[in-house]
Amino acid sequence: MATSNFVDYVKMFLRSGNGGAGSMHFRREKYIPKGGPDGGDGGRGGHIILKANSQLWTLLHLKYTKHLYADHGESGAGALRHGANGRDVFIEVPLGTIAKDAETGEVLAEVTTDGEECIFLPGGRGGLGNDHFKSATNQTPRYSQPGEPGVEGWFVLELKILADVGLVGFPNAGKSTLLSVVSAAKPEIADYPFTTLVPNLGMVSYRDNRSFVMADIPGIIEGASQGKGLGIRFLRHIERNALLLFMVPADADSITHQYDVLLAELEQYNPELLDKPRLLAITKCDLLDDVMMDQMKRDDTPEGIQVIFISSVAQKNIDKLKDMIWNELNKPIW
Repeated sequence: MATSNFVDYVKMFLRSGNGGAGSMHFRREKYIPKGGPDGGDGGRGGHIILKANSQLWTLLHLKYTKHLYADHGESGAGALRHGANGRDVFIEVPLGTIAKDAETGEVLAEVTTDGEECIFLPGGRGGLGNDHFKSATNQTPRYSQPGEPGVEGWFVLELKILADVGLVGFPNAGKSTLLSVVSAAKPEIADYPFTTLVPNLGMVSYRDNRSFVMADIPGIIEGASQGKGLGIRFLRHIERNALLLFMVPADADSITHQYDVLLAELEQYNPELLDKPRLLAITKCDLLDDVMMDQMKRDDTPEGIQVIFISSVAQKNIDKLKDMIWNELNKPIW
């Protein structure tokens, strides 16, 4: 996913179709001068439907599509003929996409499985023809219902990446390097902050032909939940991860402090993120000897979380890290 091609937010003006009007018609045939009402119903307006497509990874194909309109339903006719329904509009999106009202922020639809369809802007109902209103006391109703109007307005489509493991850390913590080592993904890697500007996904191979998906999220800095750095633009991608792998470099001033800052930023963005299982990987441990690692683990690692020292460049403890991730992902829920 190239930087210029990753689009996870689009704003569109959408309108579902109006319902067709019911018909006010009377049966008139030879020898049947007073055949009674036979007006048909109007057709339903077209829906706006969100459809999940596992072959899509971003919302790039919708970036320049600003307006989408469903067709209106057709009016009913005599002889109880029903008006045709309006053509529905399907918006194909990647798995993990949500649709929200642009003004209120209300979530209207969400698709997470391939082929799933969700009507989030229903078309207006068609009006009833005058045949529905006949009675013993009103045998010639001269009225019918108009169709209901559709729904229109500005709406936002947001992609929240679906991945098993989300990498969380400050810029230059080694997240992209780890992803490039354990998967075939080729994220940009450099020794300056914010090299990663968009999330990257990688499929990690495990034993016995098993695998899991890992997501490299752009680096978080203190104050990200208030908009600093890249702000909260990419924090939403962490919401869909089953496991959070915190990464802190071994040359950090304080492992515990960096971990606490990262945890605080996630809590301010969404407190529910703290309920997710998490691991801590201390990266760049090729800079340390065994004595320094033992001392660091004893004096400067947070409590209540599994900790592992790794080096992506030296391939140190990478297999152990995979084992820890796999065991955590497949831990039985009681």
